[in-house]
Amino acid sequence: MFTFVRGRLELALLGDARRFFSLNWHSHGAVASSRIPWHAKAGSNSSSTPVLRVAVDGAFLQRVHASQQSRSFATATAHSSGRGPTPTSLFFFISLASGLVGYGLAKSSLFLQSPGTNTPEFGSPKDIQRAIEELKTVFPEAEEKVSTDPDDLETHGFSPNDHHPGVKHSVVVYPESTEDVVKIVKIATKYRVPLTPYSGATSLEGQYRGHATGGICVDMANMDRIITINEKDSDLVCQPGARWMDINETLKEKGRICYLGFFQIKLTKFLPAFPGIPLFFPIDPAPGATIGGMLSTGCSGTNAVRYGTAKGEWFLNATVVLPSGEVIKTRRRSRKSSAGFDTTKLFIGAEGTLGIITEVTIRLAPVLPTTVALVHFPNVQKATEAVGEVLQAGVGIQCVELVDDIFVSAINKFGMSSRKYPEKDSLFFKFQGPTTTSLKETAAIVKKITEKYGGTGFRLAKNDTEAEELWSDRKNAHYFGLAIGGEGASGWPTDVCVPVSKLPELIFETKKDLAESGLMATMVGHVGDGNFHALILFKTEEEKKRAKEAVKRMVKRAIELDGTCTGEHGVGIGKKEYLNEELGEGTVKLMKTIKNAIDPLGIFNPGKVK
Repeated sequence: MFTFVRGRLELALLGDARRFFSLNWHSHGAVASSRIPWHAKAGSNSSSTPVLRVAVDGAFLQRVHASQQSRSFATATAHSSGRGPTPTSLFFFISLASGLVGYGLAKSSLFLQSPGTNTPEFGSPKDIQRAIEELKTVFPEAEEKVSTDPDDLETHGFSPNDHHPGVKHSVVVYPESTEDVVKIVKIATKYRVPLTPYSGATSLEGQYRGHATGGICVDMANMDRIITINEKDSDLVCQPGARWMDINETLKEKGRICYLGFFQIKLTKFLPAFPGIPLFFPIDPAPGATIGGMLSTGCSGTNAVRYGTAKGEWFLNATVVLPSGEVIKTRRRSRKSSAGFDTTKLFIGAEGTLGIITEVTIRLAPVLPTTVALVHFPNVQKATEAVGEVLQAGVGIQCVELVDDIFVSAINKFGMSSRKYPEKDSLFFKFQGPTTTSLKETAAIVKKITEKYGGTGFRLAKNDTEAEELWSDRKNAHYFGLAIGGEGASGWPTDVCVPVSKLPELIFETKKDLAESGLMATMVGHVGDGNFHALILFKTEEEKKRAKEAVKRMVKRAIELDGTCTGEHGVGIGKKEYLNEELGEGTVKLMKTIKNAIDPLGIFNPGKVK
């Protein structure tokens, strides 16, 4: 038998002349009845025929042992004045029959399915059309907030940055507040229409693809405000559509403008070193990424070696609209709390499958002086081995990035720096310290260590402008990589992560594999935390198939080295198939149980992650 989520199953043998089973299913205030014929021999036509009432209650869907099942039954018998006790065999038969009927209904019901086999039933095309019409009614400015324009649907369902199958949405909605999102969620629930959040569109694993049945895309472009800057507490409250680069630019400019009546004067014209607010948000994925998407994919970036990832402590709380339409705030704004579950982290990395983020409080870090250096190596293995010793030296490293020889070639052709570099496997370092003197000391230590591993041409940026140019070349790796492939080239981007000590082996085997496959690829990586990326280039369908197989081997290699199929890109639709192997069936089943409990209709970004 089964227990199940939020419901009560009653199976009763009622004593009337026709003898039938009656099944009542109670869930969320609704009652559905089913009458099942009962063909046992009638001992009497009396209305006082014995009644057996069977009830099973539970919190989670699970099979239970027969002895547990029997203890949960409540039985009551009534006898007519002219009858003796009902035979034991009849009770046995009734119990057996009720068990079989209950099992069959459980297997066929959407709400009584195992978490591993739950297949949501979405609304029909007519339901989707009704949902669209209701959205246009609910939002008075429908022309601005609700779009079925073919170009909009195309843009929101496809990505030029990856090669996972694209699927159009049925409608795109542009909310401006939490209240707007609640309205959208309630309409989607009413008609059982899939919902997919959308923000910066920088995801690489198909996270914002539509669903095959059609659905609603919730574009957070109009929810991009910074609400509050708490400088003394080093945190900031913003909406999910705010971009991390814009936030840091706002912090830099804040306080630099002096207002005199109707005039505003930039203090930097007179005080170039005026710092603004000396804080920044250190999680730095691709340019254009937004806070909502960063939280939802559990991302990181080049600063990860110093500041960690989105799954660390950088998101203090989140306001979330749940599939039920309820709005929750995961916790208060205090820097730490040991009160109950850490529900903020429940939504980090969930990719919009558990709720839609509408407001976030993020931590900020102090701005410290930095500079950039570049050094070249005879091969990738020597470069990654050098990183291990540099990190153990305890010096001020904010970032350490690997680029292979092919990528350096791309920098020489398409980068911002006017200087041309030796086309060798290289490391970019960003040093951090309280003073310029400390930066020079760190650079000297790192230079000495890299020379032990064959490092040559150590170049320290002469000034902030040169440092910015160097680092900009690294941050635009994806686009430079595509450009080097030539006209008609496409790229399959992927990332994996392993313990730092295993990184040289992983990179060596991957480069060898790609060379044997006859595929060109650029490699870049946040080698300070064992994470590296490959952009595999192709022009034909046959090369694309080879690229896909190479990605599979790369992922398998990483998992065998006790690593992960994705260090920071997330799962989406591209990495789902690897979760059982990496996490184990038990962990994946737990994820599905959580998903089914929060989103029983399965309408929030279906087909992603789990």
